Amino acid sequence: MTIKAWAEADRPREKLLMKGKHSLSDAELIAILLGSGSRQQTAVSLAKSILQSVDNNLFELGKCSIKELTKFNGVGEAKAITIAAALELGRRRQLSDIKTRPQVRCSADSYKAIAPLLMDLPHEEFWILLLSRRGEVIGREQISQGGISGTVVDAKLIFSRALEFKASSIILCHNHPSGNPNPSQADKSLTAKLVKAGENLDIFVLDHLIIAAGSYFSFADEGLI
Repeated sequence: MTIKAWAEADRPREKLLMKGKHSLSDAELIAILLGSGSRQQTAVSLAKSILQSVDNNLFELGKCSIKELTKFNGVGEAKAITIAAALELGRRRQLSDIKTRPQVRCSADSYKAIAPLLMDLPHEEFWILLLSRRGEVIGREQISQGGISGTVVDAKLIFSRALEFKASSIILCHNHPSGNPNPSQADKSLTAKLVKAGENLDIFVLDHLIIAAGSYFSFADEGLI
C-alpha cells in the first residue's frame, strides 16, 4: 500500500499540517525528506530501515556518508544528499545561538555550545571555548585535528588564541570517536599541564569536556579540575 492510499491523518505531510511537526516520529520526518520509497517499501518503511541501521540514533545517522545512504534500495544520490543536508542544517541551527553570546554556568551549557561541532566526527578534534569575565562565550576556536585515536595539542596556540580574544577563562573540548567519553591518562596529564599554564597567565581553565556519542565527560563535574 502506498502512502497515498493511507488515511489522510496517517500520511506524514498531512499529519504535519494537521497536528504540527512535533507530532511526527523521526521516521516520518525522514520519510518527508525522502518523498517516496521503493517498490517494496513506503517512504516511512524505508525511513525506518535507515534508522534501524544506526540503532535509531540520529547522531550516528549524521555520520553516514552519501555512499552509505545510497546502499538502501530506494535511496539515490539526490535523496541521500537531502538527508545529509537536513541533518547538517539541524546541526548548524544548534550553533546559531552563539551570536547571542550564551553564558556558561555549568558543564551542560558548555556542552550545548560545543557539541554540534564535535559529536558527528569520525576523527578527533581539539577546540576551546573562550569566555568573557561574565562567563559569556566570545569565541570557539579549533586548535588541532587528528586521527581516530588522538590529536596533538599545542599549549602555546591555545593561550595565544585566548590572549587574542582577551578571554578571562577557557574551556577545553575534544571528542572521542570511539563513543567512550572517559578520559585517558594522556587527557588527564594534558589537562593538568594546561591548568597550570593558564594560572601563570591569569587565564583560567574552568573545565575540559570530552564529547562522545551524544554524551560528555566533564573534568570539573568529576572534581578533576
